[in-house]
Amino acid sequence: MTHATQPAVRGHYFVPAASHYSTFLSVGIFMLALGFVFRINGTPPGIWSMLIGAALILYVIVGWFGEIISENVRGVYSLWEDRSYRIGMVWFIFSEVMFFACFFGALYYIRRIALPEMAGFEESLSPYGKFSSVWPNAGPLGDAFMPMHAWGIPAINTMLLLTSGATLTWAHWGLIKGKQSQLTLGLAMTVALGMTFMGFQIFEYAHAYSEMGLTLGAGVYGATFYILTGFHGLHVTLGTIMLIVMLGRGMKGHFSEHNHFAFEAVAWYWHFVDVVWLILFVFVYIL
Repeated sequence: MTHATQPAVRGHYFVPAASHYSTFLSVGIFMLALGFVFRINGTPPGIWSMLIGAALILYVIVGWFGEIISENVRGVYSLWEDRSYRIGMVWFIFSEVMFFACFFGALYYIRRIALPEMAGFEESLSPYGKFSSVWPNAGPLGDAFMPMHAWGIPAINTMLLLTSGATLTWAHWGLIKGKQSQLTLGLAMTVALGMTFMGFQIFEYAHAYSEMGLTLGAGVYGATFYILTGFHGLHVTLGTIMLIVMLGRGMKGHFSEHNHFAFEAVAWYWHFVDVVWLILFVFVYIL
């Protein structure tokens, strides 16, 4: 698809030539996982295996996506490919929904089922001694900590992400109306807001570790806090990288008002990340 026309209608589906990227990706994922296993077991080569695996994955991402962008710009895609990409992105976001649902489900189980059951034992019969099921809670074996309050950096980050959703939508309107400057400015603002969010989260983590005792050793509260906020932060990081790519492509004129699914896919992903944060803000920071 060129940036000046809509996807063509053809009677066949574009089949690319055989690629070595899938093999390199498999090897990279294996090396990364193997290195992680070595690392947690104290084996010295672990860090090198992880670095090699990460380098291979990065090579595949840049090379493979570069080929797809090149095919798109050359106009080899039709409505068949466009439809399949949309279906694929919908299923990908659904898998992400299920991913976070598992962790929110674990948080619900801990707070509403596990802790009350543990606190329900008679003190003389309980292996944990006197134990209360109030939340936040480190559990019977966790270290002492101070809980993270919502009305500080978390509230600021909430406003940042909500604003980024608005600037991204504004950029999309500019793209639909053919206003290049609005598209570029909106994307640049969204990237800046995403990077600011990440900066605040890094500061929050440093403060929690050094001054609040809120570490992974702080029992179930620390574990659920860092798993949920950490994975969300990873998604914000990946989303920001994708937005930077969209900014570069937009500045090169790869998109038109009728042909910009790559932009739409990243926008879907970013709005999903926004929604997850709102749920996380309520159930991790407020309740």
